[in-house]
Amino acid sequence: MPKTDIGAEVVPGERTLVFSTSEIRETLNFKDLIDALRAAFIQGCHAPLRHSHAIGENGASTLLVMPAWQDGGYLGIKLVVIAPHNAKLGLPVVNASYVLADGVSGQQLALLDGAEITSRRTAAASALAGSYLARPDASSLLIVGAGKVGALLAPAYGAIRPIKTVTVWSQTPARSEELVERLRADGFDAMPAADLEAAAASADIICCATPSRRPLIKGSWLRPGVHVDLIGGYTPDMREVDDDAIRRASIFIDTEHVLDEAGDIIQPLNAGVMTHADIKGTLESLCRETVPGRISPNEITLFKSVGSGLEDLAAALLVYSKARAA
Repeated sequence: MPKTDIGAEVVPGERTLVFSTSEIRETLNFKDLIDALRAAFIQGCHAPLRHSHAIGENGASTLLVMPAWQDGGYLGIKLVVIAPHNAKLGLPVVNASYVLADGVSGQQLALLDGAEITSRRTAAASALAGSYLARPDASSLLIVGAGKVGALLAPAYGAIRPIKTVTVWSQTPARSEELVERLRADGFDAMPAADLEAAAASADIICCATPSRRPLIKGSWLRPGVHVDLIGGYTPDMREVDDDAIRRASIFIDTEHVLDEAGDIIQPLNAGVMTHADIKGTLESLCRETVPGRISPNEITLFKSVGSGLEDLAAALLVYSKARAA
């Protein structure tokens, strides 16, 4: 029977397991998930460039199809609809489903809430990168964007760094206040940021998880030793930092797909602000230790991610294997 390093096995004729949002949330604690992602990047799998389609009036929403599979192992596919306008309606911005199957027989094994898989593996992947790029003593975290992923960044980074204070900034102040209250309830020393520049200038780690199409963080604000984590921009016209931040930082990306999708890298490349040689490594090369991460306390590091089907597959397998073991 096909078997992964995680330990799940395929049983012929087994019924499809269905995992709810709450079950995934309870299963995917960040320590285990970060470890699973690290192992997955070391092991590797096939994760083609995702299919992306603009849908709705003026491309208001985005449809993503993200497959990934292991040779002789497991196969997964995620269907995602990203609808930024949903935020104004009080609806989830990301809606998704994930199907896990046996990659040899095609037998469907599990159906999972893809939105919960996405948000948790996204935060975990950022923390995984941070384990190589953030200073070991980094204790102050600035979260820019108070959405679903933003809400998970403090516990994710708390699994790999001694986070003591968390500051939250959002273009909608009420959302900052809401997230601050939630973080305080979870035991974090959290506060809203009235002044984004001042908050950025004092942070050890800056995480941006927004759909912004204009730079929010300026390079002139960054102090030596800060780690900048860019999560939100997933199209070529999106930006979360300016060109000066790109010039000042040692740049790392999650996968080569960033070069096709992320405005924070594509735009500076096209403008000659940076070259491909300025990209120090990927999450795979960091995990496999074929490139160094942070090399000095004063180095400014920057990690840009767009997500990978490998991460979804690793997260889904972790949920499935824990259920089978139980």
